[in-house]
Amino acid sequence: MNTQWRWVERYAEQFNACEVNRGDVAVVLTETTSNPVVASTARLALETLGAAVIDVVVTTPPNPGPVPIRSTGASQALQNNRSAIAALSAADFVADCTVEGLLHAPELAEVLASGARVLMISNEHPENVERWPHDPTLAERVNTGVELLVAAKVMKVTSAAGTDLSVRLAGAVVAGSFGWCTEPGSIAHWPGGLVLCFPAAHSVDGTVVLAPGDVNLTFKQYLRDTVELTVHDDYVTEIKGSGVDAELFRSYLSSFGEPEAYAVSHVGWGMNDAARWDAMAMWDKADFNGTELRAFAGNFLYSTGANETAERFCRGHFDLPMRSCTVTLDGEAVVVDGELVPDLRSR
Repeated sequence: MNTQWRWVERYAEQFNACEVNRGDVAVVLTETTSNPVVASTARLALETLGAAVIDVVVTTPPNPGPVPIRSTGASQALQNNRSAIAALSAADFVADCTVEGLLHAPELAEVLASGARVLMISNEHPENVERWPHDPTLAERVNTGVELLVAAKVMKVTSAAGTDLSVRLAGAVVAGSFGWCTEPGSIAHWPGGLVLCFPAAHSVDGTVVLAPGDVNLTFKQYLRDTVELTVHDDYVTEIKGSGVDAELFRSYLSSFGEPEAYAVSHVGWGMNDAARWDAMAMWDKADFNGTELRAFAGNFLYSTGANETAERFCRGHFDLPMRSCTVTLDGEAVVVDGELVPDLRSR
């Protein structure tokens, strides 16, 4: 497969939103298992904007097991390589084309501290970007959502399927991504459109009921059966369900031998009207990474695994976009039955 000019144009549009200008030093970061078409499309797009493009390629490290690691946003590719980190830190802009992405990578803080801007490009078929036109209103709407979350004390999540979750927000780290970054030392993931928080320790209790059609993005599959999670003091303490989805859930989490794999990582909701819940049905797993499903408008995203805010670290990670939930902040709804409230929708 060769890159297409329409993909180059779309990448260039997104890089332009990141204020990549002629003469800027731009690094295309890849690893040996990166999608070569994603990398070449990014490189050509940066060149059309007049950037001085440099390739940094690192070797994908072996997976120590016991299970495959997918769709985490916590790339292990850099392996604290001082030369690679120095090159990234010296850049104005980094197009992150690693397989898992740098969003939760241990080396990210050092790169951002240098002032580099990082755009994490989802590791999937570049045809998908044709469906995500640049929406300048997304930044305003995501920032509004972030402000609401920062001001709130409690997030409640309910659903007709039985979800009843309480998240105390004191001490939480709140973030939002709208798909581009302009400030020095900032990172965004593309596609964007997500408002979330990493709760402090001892903040999350209740029940999460994953219904058929909800998504497990580590497995890159829609759930076929109901899975009920009991959450006590941040941790999943019981996984109920008789189908294969519950069995896979139990097996994968237990394989790490780490209690942190059962803990809450982050929670939030999607705001991108161009992102679609049903898009994953059209792609092989190797051609789809699921960032779009994290961001589709009105989803509630419940995640397990590493949470630096609560000083929890592990390799295991589930991102679980859920439909038809109601999300409230101090009693005021931001999502009702899977639909954004009017104030947060695109106009």
